[in-house]
Amino acid sequence: MRLVLKPALSRSWRDKETLQFGTVTRYAGVLDHADKALCDFLGLVDGTRDRPALLEAGERVGLGREPADTLLTELEEIGLLDDAEATDRALARFPQQHRELLGPDLASLSLVHSAPCAAPAILARRADARIEVRGAGRVGAAVAAVLAAGGAGTVTVADGGRVRPGDCSPAGLSPGDVGRLRSTAAREAVQRASARPLLPGPRRKPDGPPPDFVVLAPRDGSAAFAGGTYEARLLLRAGVPHLYVGVVEEFGVIGPLVIPGMSACGHCLVLRREDEDAAWPRVLAQLAHGGSGQARTPACDTALATAIAGLAALQVQVYLDGGRPPSVDGWCEVSARDGMPRRLRLRGHPDCGCLWQPLPPG
Repeated sequence: MRLVLKPALSRSWRDKETLQFGTVTRYAGVLDHADKALCDFLGLVDGTRDRPALLEAGERVGLGREPADTLLTELEEIGLLDDAEATDRALARFPQQHRELLGPDLASLSLVHSAPCAAPAILARRADARIEVRGAGRVGAAVAAVLAAGGAGTVTVADGGRVRPGDCSPAGLSPGDVGRLRSTAAREAVQRASARPLLPGPRRKPDGPPPDFVVLAPRDGSAAFAGGTYEARLLLRAGVPHLYVGVVEEFGVIGPLVIPGMSACGHCLVLRREDEDAAWPRVLAQLAHGGSGQARTPACDTALATAIAGLAALQVQVYLDGGRPPSVDGWCEVSARDGMPRRLRLRGHPDCGCLWQPLPPG
């Protein structure tokens, strides 16, 4: 383990003897009695030396072996150390150009997960993740591109037809893609985001292993309210975690994020709405099957769609990194009226069955 002070943290002097790492005082690490020997030693914690070499260096600069050992332990306990060796191994999983792009992402991970080896381990795990985004509109294509840029190893996008002007957004498909096959344009957007060569994408075999995660982001935004579809039931049966995301009229919706058998599913949300509005199933069926009642120009504010795509990608990352995002057992709404995110709780519906436990044998 080659120890290095976290490069993401700024350094500032609170007074002549107190050194602060980080900007926000509430979360900052502080070293008292920071004299010249200590500061000289900190300059050597640069990722080129392991702990024994650093202890020897502590003697050379006048700090002493035992004080150097105590200081390294303190630095690790307050989350100021990274492992440069583990970082190099994790970044080696990615093409050179992508490694350079991932520097700020890895720096952020090192603050969220403060143990020296934690952030590289999470980045390496992201490199193994297989994510499928279903829908290549303003939201779906942007979600796919952001996830790929953040280190997801394989991101595929499933959609048919050709790109329309309303599918384009700054973070996804570009106006130059209008008229092209959505599947091709979305794949290239993902490859550009991760600085990978623009090559034909591999297709997942129908009988191959399912993806690790699926994002349901149909272009019409129906993922925001259609949760009991055949597609969703297949994901539940296969045990594949999935997230609903979309923009409907002036609302962007993220969630629920469904952990099969452990959290409320999209059908629970449909049933909850049916409890509140008996006509909802009839309305939902008409929306799902199209027809003359569909909006002639579906509303999808560019800034709202981009914000929703970014938040959705972040919540997927939080889940894959081992956290529990707010869209689990709930969903998040953002309105174009005020831009204010809100979380709404979702409990499993007793008539759904997604959380029913099997009866004991006998």
